[in-house]
Amino acid sequence: MSSTATFALTALIFVFTYGGVALGRIPGLRLDRAGISLTGAALMMAVGAISPEDAYRAIDLNTLALLLGMMIVVAHLKLSGFFRLVTGWALTHAHSPLVLLATIVITTGVLSAFLVNDTVCLIMVPLVIEATRALRRDPISYLLAVAMASNVGSTATITGNPQNMIIGVTSRIPYTTFAAALTPVALAGLALLIVLLAALFWAEFRRPSQLAPKPPPSRVHRQQLIKAVLVTLGVVVAFFLGVPVAEAAILGGALLLVTRAIKARKVYREIDGSLLLMFAGLFVVVAAAERTLLTPDAIGAIQSLHLDNVYVLTTVTAVLSNIISNVPAVLALKPFVQGLVDPHRVWLVIAMSSTLAGNLTLVGSVANLIVAERARSAGIEISFWTYCRAGIPVTLLTLAMGAWWLSRSVS
Repeated sequence: MSSTATFALTALIFVFTYGGVALGRIPGLRLDRAGISLTGAALMMAVGAISPEDAYRAIDLNTLALLLGMMIVVAHLKLSGFFRLVTGWALTHAHSPLVLLATIVITTGVLSAFLVNDTVCLIMVPLVIEATRALRRDPISYLLAVAMASNVGSTATITGNPQNMIIGVTSRIPYTTFAAALTPVALAGLALLIVLLAALFWAEFRRPSQLAPKPPPSRVHRQQLIKAVLVTLGVVVAFFLGVPVAEAAILGGALLLVTRAIKARKVYREIDGSLLLMFAGLFVVVAAAERTLLTPDAIGAIQSLHLDNVYVLTTVTAVLSNIISNVPAVLALKPFVQGLVDPHRVWLVIAMSSTLAGNLTLVGSVANLIVAERARSAGIEISFWTYCRAGIPVTLLTLAMGAWWLSRSVS
């Protein structure tokens, strides 16, 4: 096959793969995101854009190990009753609508900072619906708080969301350094989120009322709960002590699998295998595109955008994240980071903007879709406009704040 044909086919496969991942499906087919990315990877090898050996090497096993380890840790926390216990306690101590909102934002944000934000949404949504219905409150603003706080809170650390995991492993930025740079952005963003939601849904909060929420029933396996919490704390401490994040996460997950209390298959059901497969496929697709499509002219055109400017990079990443989703956007930007003057700052900007950009629209992040779908199954409709009414100002303000912070605090 000629080099021109290989170039054209590679570009076509890349566009269709990323377009399919962004849409979540291929019209007329039953392929999901995982199937689309794996098909794209196979086609890249078939047209000669990348050899099978190079394709296997392109798959970042450290990122997959980190994600898998965190999934196992979160699964044990969930199955032991940890999340229902913590959120139940938090909701029980919320004695007014505004305090309830703040409690939901802070609880969701803090949990999302250390655990994968999508999983936190899966756990928080039914608890929030249960609490708001018991209190006869309009659940919309509180559910928006879950979706947006999970994105904002996950900005703080490498383990907050999948795109940060890719960035953490690729950039080799220490966990402590990453958290020190972006935790202030996350904390300020959570505070801003409370203020904006309270202002936008003031009809819900303007009438002071004393709430007396009943704690949701929680089934707790005490011994497994203690073990899961201790192992999780050990993993987090290891992160801050500089242990490679993938190594710490997979070791913690393996230790939790050694138990007589929870059947392994229950844990395996909590693992999102399709996400791992999607990552593997996208690693190959991006590596093939990098080899074949990144000609000197293409690289020069991208560099002319001045991606070393914090505000330009924030805008480009945010727009790209809303077109093709945040994980594919991070992988697409990866080849251009090495040539920039300060890759340390660049990666932090990409992490911040790709995550906060997820709050722009209802389809901006998987976390948003999880909240919307879980709400719909409970008979609660979150319309696209209702979400955007809060999501657009939250996103624009937090992105501006994050860009300003990183432009002056990181060198």
